[in-house]
Amino acid sequence: MDARVDDDARDKEEAGGESVFTVVVAAVANLGIALAKAVAGVLSGSSAMLSEAAHSFADTVTELLLLTSLKRSDKPADEEHPLGYGGERYVWALLAAVATFVGGAVFSLYDGIHTLVTGEELGDPLVSYVVLAVAFVLEGFSLRTAVKQARGEAARVRVPFGTYLRHTPDTAVKAVVLEDSAALAGLLLAAGGLLGSQLTGSGAWDGAASLCIGVLLLWVAWVLGRSNAELLVGRPLPKPFRDEIRQIVLGVEHVEAVLELTTLVQGPREALVAAKVDFRDASTAAQIEWACEDAARRIRERFPAVRRVFLDPTPGFAARRMEGLNPW
Repeated sequence: MDARVDDDARDKEEAGGESVFTVVVAAVANLGIALAKAVAGVLSGSSAMLSEAAHSFADTVTELLLLTSLKRSDKPADEEHPLGYGGERYVWALLAAVATFVGGAVFSLYDGIHTLVTGEELGDPLVSYVVLAVAFVLEGFSLRTAVKQARGEAARVRVPFGTYLRHTPDTAVKAVVLEDSAALAGLLLAAGGLLGSQLTGSGAWDGAASLCIGVLLLWVAWVLGRSNAELLVGRPLPKPFRDEIRQIVLGVEHVEAVLELTTLVQGPREALVAAKVDFRDASTAAQIEWACEDAARRIRERFPAVRRVFLDPTPGFAARRMEGLNPW
């Protein structure tokens, strides 16, 4: 038992360390890129470059908030928070999504509209092209780091990469993957806007690129905000996992039926399982106690992320009677 607990704790610590490294890489890259883009935007007069600078500054703030979420959610459970601090991860990650919306999307949309309405005078775009090329390399390295971690986790739980990314409760890694992907797309849009303005002499291309960057950031902020909101409200384990947990409990000696099963995702590698279980009427109190322990052990062995298992012995006729009294 102690060895398994130690292994689980080690796995959780390693996963947290990987997430922290991924976020730190993204934060350092984005801060340097943001400063370079801001200088290039001022020198070239490109609204798309300024929008990209705002994008990278927003990403830097986002990564700082994600680091805060990782550190605060890692605190052990205590008397005031008996279920731990896992929920804090999603509070700070939700604020990070808001930062992407306010700091990146709103500024990019405003700057694009302003450029289309008032026009702009373009300077020498060469420095912008150089900054965009360097930024593309750095963002690509950051994305590679995040994708490598996400692919490793997807392989560990034996699901396709796309499915893992859509449903993972590790919203820090999900945020870095989406933001870096959006950053690479934004760099291509900014380069296209610069080239179009350079070839036609019209700043409309640059303004349109800025608007496209803003829309892209709106989508990223929406996806991340929705993911974190779902986890804050309370998201269960996937249905195949719930069905398997039900079968595990039913396979334990002395169990007649699982009357109600509740699961709750509390973190990337942390979940809770609670169930109302109908035991055989002839079973003794000691047999029921050991059956509960056996069920909890089997569930944790199959799903190491399940940290807490609560089984409530409930007579089947009482559950049916309560259902009959339920007006809903």
